[in-house]
Amino acid sequence: MIKAILVFNNHGKPRLSKFYQYFNEDMQQQIIKETFQLVSKRDDNVCNFLEGGSLIGGSDYKLIYRHYATLYFVFCVDSSESELGILDLIQVFVETLDKCFENVCELDLIFHVDKVHYILNELVMGGMVLETNMTEILTRIEDQNKLESKEAGISAAPARAVSAVKNMNIPQQIKDMKLPDLPQAIKDLKF
Repeated sequence: MIKAILVFNNHGKPRLSKFYQYFNEDMQQQIIKETFQLVSKRDDNVCNFLEGGSLIGGSDYKLIYRHYATLYFVFCVDSSESELGILDLIQVFVETLDKCFENVCELDLIFHVDKVHYILNELVMGGMVLETNMTEILTRIEDQNKLESKEAGISAAPARAVSAVKNMNIPQQIKDMKLPDLPQAIKDLKF
């Protein structure tokens, strides 16, 4: 089972953290710091697996990671997970991000955190791997993008509500009310 998924930059700044086991926020920060210290001091030509830090579970858990450009992608897993399977999962995650953001970079993870979490939730949920087929994941993301554009996002909801009220068959006096004037307008309302 996957215990946590962490993405941080070369300086240890977390860009994504998803814990599938409860840790309070202070403990999460300590885990991220310890994991960064363990992973960042390793050479690029050594194995991408190592024992988990003392905070994440010690020798019962493994840290499986990949270093791409300025980002470390780290999966903290228990002994039941296959190291090569998790490395493949990291590759699928990164390639999916790359296709969605057209050459993904650290800024994409910062400014599109909701979309990154959505992509991650298509891959892993509750610490269990859901999907590894990138074509299937991209299809789900395209469906979500179509739905968002069709609904014009949550930001368009107030405008659609105002337009719906204006098109209703109600007296003009009510249509012309402004929210700040609402208490006085209700007192002045005559039926």
